[in-house]
Amino acid sequence: MDKTFTPKQMAKRLHVSTTTLRRYEDLDLVPDVPRTASNRRYYTPVHVQAFIALRALRKGFDIPVSYDVMSLLKKGCLEQALWKINLQQYNIQAEKQRVEEVMSLIQQTDFSKYRNMQVTEEMKIGEVAAIAGVNPSAIRHWEKEGLIRSKRNPENGYRAFTSRELKKIIVLSSLRKTVFFIESMKQLLEALETHDLTAIERSFKVALQQLNEQLEKQMNGISEMMRYINYFAK
Repeated sequence: MDKTFTPKQMAKRLHVSTTTLRRYEDLDLVPDVPRTASNRRYYTPVHVQAFIALRALRKGFDIPVSYDVMSLLKKGCLEQALWKINLQQYNIQAEKQRVEEVMSLIQQTDFSKYRNMQVTEEMKIGEVAAIAGVNPSAIRHWEKEGLIRSKRNPENGYRAFTSRELKKIIVLSSLRKTVFFIESMKQLLEALETHDLTAIERSFKVALQQLNEQLEKQMNGISEMMRYINYFAK
């Protein structure tokens, strides 16, 4: 007979509280917990692996994604869960490619075009947003934080951005998903202004390292998830 665990034993094994275990159960993220003849809850090895998989997924993926995947697995929707994970893997690959692409862009002296889109010295916020691939609201936020600057068209009052500010926006957009605080961003953009490529390259290496670490955590989460899935194949 498989070994069973009390809530306290399970909590101690996973280094969490029994409250955390109950929360995961209430969120419907793990198999239903059986009870003994005396109505006491107990866990089996499949529950152990479910909790391990959930906590491993949370380290590599956003919490909503981790919860969705575990919920789908409990419902027996294996393919949907795997495709959701696959999309996240695609996204981190795309993020890595974007960081590398922008690093290459910074080293270029000719910035008259970006992704086959014309770059000028007086672009509206919508044009800049389209070229950089971000929402205008993000550009307004960065301007509010003092990371970028625009000038106002005296005739209509619209914001106008130069190619220099566009390059900053592209840099910001490429690093927005990595852990960069506002002050760190300001230092990076100052280095961009002064063409301090050494400082810029250092920042991008940090971003790439963070993506590498996240990828490793994702792969570990996937590994634990597959161990959990294998219980259903037994």
